[in-house]
Amino acid sequence: MKHILFVLSLMLVTLVSAQTNSRVKPTNVLLAPDVFDTIKLLKPDTLSGKPLMQAISRRKSDRQFDLRNLSLRHLSDILWVANGINRPNGKRTVASAVGLYPLQTFAVLANGIYFYNPKKHQLEPFLKGDFRRFTGTQTFVETAPLNLLFIAKGKTATDNFNNAMLDSGYCGQNVYLYCASEGLRCVVRASVNEAELLKAMNLSSNYKFILAQTVGY
Repeated sequence: MKHILFVLSLMLVTLVSAQTNSRVKPTNVLLAPDVFDTIKLLKPDTLSGKPLMQAISRRKSDRQFDLRNLSLRHLSDILWVANGINRPNGKRTVASAVGLYPLQTFAVLANGIYFYNPKKHQLEPFLKGDFRRFTGTQTFVETAPLNLLFIAKGKTATDNFNNAMLDSGYCGQNVYLYCASEGLRCVVRASVNEAELLKAMNLSSNYKFILAQTVGY
């Protein structure tokens, strides 16, 4: 009788584990957006990763990236830590001078440029095509799975973008620490041909490129 109960208990544990894995597995699948459409991002996993001090001790820049696409889980968390909303009042995961949040976040993937909508926590199609070569002057940007662009929108081209430059540092550091915590690679960059990039994105002169960041495995 004890043997039968043990076997039944083992079967129950196996079944529960299998069901749990079936629910978790899709979040770890590599992202392969065959269709250029809205990407519904996953709710941030605030319980994952290494403790803060360990992440800080591992923080570094990398300039070699695997060609593999990021998983939906990693992509979702990266956008949230970079410029997402973490409170009911709409405040972000990053600080912003006077709470203006002038930065817009774009994710440049192999199939196109997406706009990150923090209120809906989703990537929205912005421009179809492979525009990765415009996101930096180093060759690795052309094949990296993700290039983040932090771009500010002003009223005119002569606006003061100092606050946006300050804010971009918080965004970049958040991504750095997340990558260190999750074992991903990243590097922050300012070397971009701004005129070519804004022209390729069809953005007017009142937009200003502030910072770029490459992320991958």
